[in-house]
Amino acid sequence: MAELNANNRKNTLPLVKEKKGNKVLKFFNSQKVVPYIFVFPFIVSFAILTLYPTIQAIIMSFQRILPGQVEFIGFQNYERIFNQAFYKALTNSTVYMLLTVLILVTIPIILAMLLDSKLVRFKTFFRSALFIPALTSIVVAGVIFRLVFAESENAIANQIIGFFGFEPVSWQFNAWSGMLIMVIMASWRWMGVNVLYFLAGLQNIPKELYESAEMDGANLFQKFRHVTLPFLKPIIIFVTTISIIGGFRVFEESYVIWEGNSPGNIGLTLVGLLYQQGIQQNDMGFGAAIGVVLLLLIFVVSIIYLLMTGAFKRGDE
Repeated sequence: MAELNANNRKNTLPLVKEKKGNKVLKFFNSQKVVPYIFVFPFIVSFAILTLYPTIQAIIMSFQRILPGQVEFIGFQNYERIFNQAFYKALTNSTVYMLLTVLILVTIPIILAMLLDSKLVRFKTFFRSALFIPALTSIVVAGVIFRLVFAESENAIANQIIGFFGFEPVSWQFNAWSGMLIMVIMASWRWMGVNVLYFLAGLQNIPKELYESAEMDGANLFQKFRHVTLPFLKPIIIFVTTISIIGGFRVFEESYVIWEGNSPGNIGLTLVGLLYQQGIQQNDMGFGAAIGVVLLLLIFVVSIIYLLMTGAFKRGDE
């Protein structure tokens, strides 16, 4: 009898383990658990790489940080922010943001429509060519742009305007031309990416709608207004939002052109000011305060834009 009981126990152990294994698999395959499993890596990375640094930056903005010494000073860092350099950086960043949003939304729509039409051949080649600048190192691009817009009369930009009878320009020493260089560089880098966004949106528009519009006598502009734009609205909102955020966060273009020290602060941006104060001058508390103000600025402007475009409304409203 003892041997029979022992054998029965051995036979039932695999069944118990198998049942437990099935319960575990069912738990992880359930509809309530699977979404959280897929979202978990993002939550962890967001908490470690975004949320924690943001909280630390907010805390640092109320501190005076010196080597081996940390002191809470209240709102003194924020009281120091609003000076001439900050207003200059804010103006430059705002102008840059407005220009890049205007260019990187309108022109990609036109290019995407051309690539989606039957007028252009070798579409795959042009799509790849437009995306290459986004893969190019910003340092290499900065060296090229500095050579193209150099002060010399033999620079490519001066040769081009000289062909039309204009005098050579000191591109990197004037406020308007310095802003032009940064906007051109940003447009060159991100134009292809935005074209792909809009191209994906265009390819999801049913062709039957265009055929129905033609049967109703709609011209090219009317089809664009009543068919293309409504379907592209979510893409336009997305591209505009990321362009607003990228416009206020601009740093690389200014840094690679002037190496962080533009004459008369013509290329100074909010992130550039943060870098100057926080890194170069080792005033981490003040730099953190600038970063918090920049974060609030981006948040407020983005929310206002999304409210104006109705992005928070439900689809049935």
